Amino acid sequence: MTRENRQGGAGTDARERLLEAGTALFAERGYAGTTVQAVVGRAGVTKPVLYYYFESKAGLFRSILDRAGRMQEELLGRVLEAPGTALDRFLLLYRSIYEGLADHPELFRLIHNLLFGPPDGIPPYDVMAFHRRMFGTVQAIYSEGMARGEVIEAELNEVAMLVLGLMDFCFHHDQVLGGAPDPRRPERLLRLTFQGLAAHTH
Repeated sequence: MTRENRQGGAGTDARERLLEAGTALFAERGYAGTTVQAVVGRAGVTKPVLYYYFESKAGLFRSILDRAGRMQEELLGRVLEAPGTALDRFLLLYRSIYEGLADHPELFRLIHNLLFGPPDGIPPYDVMAFHRRMFGTVQAIYSEGMARGEVIEAELNEVAMLVLGLMDFCFHHDQVLGGAPDPRRPERLLRLTFQGLAAHTH
């Protein structure tokens, strides 16, 4: 008998609903403020179904972040493989992230809160891996741009802070402070930055 049969023919759907419900509640209430009862209530399943798929609230939480990590790796991989200048690829990075934000707003808010908010009693998890992957991608793109003479020589850590700081400010403005969302704002800010970074040939 398959897992789906054991769960009334809707196992995959139930698991997905639990992931979506958990993501929304963890983003809204934090880990400590989210109960198993709240998750199963929103997902429309019973507690044993959650325990069957994830064993515990902590297991659900880790599964959500594991899936987010895979999504991030796929997105960053596409950006790294894309042709174009450093600026072209940074703009692609911004656009891809904002598209992901539009498709998965609760997931982005959850990760943002984990990176920049209080620990909130979360179970052991390498949350900073999200930050390191982003940093590494920006550094790789800029390093290749330096090698091609597109941009000035600069300290890669500082470039990553600049590029990601712009993006995070725009995200914070749009999603946390309730400003008018503007997916093109980070691109405009990055272009302004590159007006001072672009290498000039004579």
